[in-house]
Amino acid sequence: MMASPTLPVPADRIRVSWFGAMPEWLDRPEHFRGLAWRRAAAYLVDLVVLVPVGFAVSVAFGTLTILSFGLLAHVWVAAVAAVPLAYHTLTIGGRHASTWGMRLFDVEVRSWTGERPEYFQALLTTLLFYASVAGTSGLVLLLGVLNRRRRLAHDLFSGMVAVRASELDNAELIPPGDARRMRGNA
Repeated sequence: MMASPTLPVPADRIRVSWFGAMPEWLDRPEHFRGLAWRRAAAYLVDLVVLVPVGFAVSVAFGTLTILSFGLLAHVWVAAVAAVPLAYHTLTIGGRHASTWGMRLFDVEVRSWTGERPEYFQALLTTLLFYASVAGTSGLVLLLGVLNRRRRLAHDLFSGMVAVRASELDNAELIPPGDARRMRGNA
């Protein structure tokens, strides 16, 4: 089931893109002001949540691994890895489209077309994030300061974009259904 667009499209930005979607809302610079430092700070807050939970899961499964004479060692590793994966997937794919840290710093994640991401897309972006950061020792994060929309590699490959949530509310926008009708008349 395809999610319906939840992000209105600016009335002055309606045109058909080569994606067949309407990413013109991405041309508004106010959606991206201060986004680089906000995303970094949001991840630090997320770590404050993830580290204690990951530690508790590690202690629990470590104890079970010892009691099973090492038979549950693989389960232990999988359980610890599942903590950040589940946290990011469930919060980004949820109704707020942001982790707790992102909410604190006014950051929201949207798909390229303006829709809130579905759980599969949130899972994909989470996997890509951890794989790209681990594979490049974090150097891939510099990509965010080199482009005007502050998109990172995992954003690009999963079709996501992080935006300032408050700016989405303040923009003069029209509902997506009206934008499609206007585009059809143009």
